Amino acid sequence: MITNLADLVVSNSYAGLPSAFYTSIAPQALSEPRMLHINQVLAAELGLSPELLADPAWLEIMSGARPLPGGQTIATVYSGHQFGVWAGQLGDGRAHLLGEIETPQGPVELQLKGSGQTPYSRMGDGRAVLRSSVREYLASEAMAGLGIPTTRALGIVVSDDPVYRETIETAAIVLRTSPSFVRFGTFEHFSKQPEHLQALLDYVVDRFYPDCRTLADGTQASSTDVALCFLAHVVELTAVLMADWLTCGFCHGVMNTDNMSVLGLTIDYGPYGFMDAFQANHICNLTDTQGRYAWHAQGSVAWWNVHRLAGSLMAVGPDAAMLKQVLEPYEKHFLQAYRQKMVAKFGLREWQTDDDALFDGWWRLLHDSQADFTQSFRALATAPENREGFVKLFSDHEAAQNWLDDYMARVAADALPTSERQQHMNAVNPLYVLRNHLAQQAIDAAQAGDVSEIETLLRLLRDPYRHHPGYEDYARPPAPGQRTPALSCSS
Repeated sequence: MITNLADLVVSNSYAGLPSAFYTSIAPQALSEPRMLHINQVLAAELGLSPELLADPAWLEIMSGARPLPGGQTIATVYSGHQFGVWAGQLGDGRAHLLGEIETPQGPVELQLKGSGQTPYSRMGDGRAVLRSSVREYLASEAMAGLGIPTTRALGIVVSDDPVYRETIETAAIVLRTSPSFVRFGTFEHFSKQPEHLQALLDYVVDRFYPDCRTLADGTQASSTDVALCFLAHVVELTAVLMADWLTCGFCHGVMNTDNMSVLGLTIDYGPYGFMDAFQANHICNLTDTQGRYAWHAQGSVAWWNVHRLAGSLMAVGPDAAMLKQVLEPYEKHFLQAYRQKMVAKFGLREWQTDDDALFDGWWRLLHDSQADFTQSFRALATAPENREGFVKLFSDHEAAQNWLDDYMARVAADALPTSERQQHMNAVNPLYVLRNHLAQQAIDAAQAGDVSEIETLLRLLRDPYRHHPGYEDYARPPAPGQRTPALSCSS
């Protein structure tokens, strides 16, 4: 366990790329910063002791007043398609990459979000507010608790510095961690610069996909082969991530190509949402007036996004036919992951051809009744034994009865012991998710300097499948007065 800053092993691999990839720039420090919360669970996983994180120097680092010892603070450049339209150059408009530290999990990058303007801020002020910072902090831990790949946050620093959004709010900085923050949009940015694109590809492959260097027969792969292998990895990881999102009721809200990770991670939590009342076309982002990033569209949008990534790789060798061949398995990967997850959530032994009709009927039932996503899945474990309680979750009782008959027949065909089936289902259908009204409760308390709601939610969300006595209210849907509409990008 590292107990002082001098013992941190820090490197700057991304800063080793050509200068076109980033700008060296110091953060704009917060005034009179206060540590709101430290993620001690993540800190322990990274080998960082409570003593280290309690050091006043660590607060200076997190608030942007001091660089990471041995680090090189930079803001990275990328481009991307936003809502399906080419947006040109983008970049870290309010983020600063401090460097990467050696951890028991391998090298992990530390990045400040909300740390001031950079050359990529465009019209923005480079700041984040407490509201959005708490939401990202909680969401990344919620996803990790669900076993879904994600960036994570190590802590939040707050200040009374004013930030102007829809109203005047106060500033905050989140310290985010990830093996890498490279995006689809990073590759898009260099798609017309073969030398830089090759450098980026080599960097990502050498660090994360070294198997791409060797062909199946043991010979060294060509640059074209490496690019295709890299794309194949990203296609599969992205497809599986989409199955993860859909089967836990998560909507990202801003699936632009600059918000898509080449490591298959959930990144850039903005106007996200875990659904309460299910609607297949649910939109969680007020800006998304056309529903491009609605719940049911996420799989196809990700497919569109990996095509944009593939197109950028043509500069390093692959032609259109080669890329098309690598892209084709996306649907197969998605369906395989989706079916595996649904089979587990339904308590079945393995997928059978007729199960797709059962799954589709389930989504129709939820949609027509606007039933609560999380409660409905959780109730499946006891539905055959508690028929009346299950049916009450749906406004159309007859439709629920009919679907339950089909489900009970399918369960009976598997002949799994009831206790075993229920145990398996409760291990994959969470009781607790980060509902918007719960996040808002934590925000309201944090604005008054009270982190108890953050602590409570972290405890539940890190162990979301087990019943926590005394916390039943956190598993319930929002009351009518607690329902949260779609959120803005400032969220």
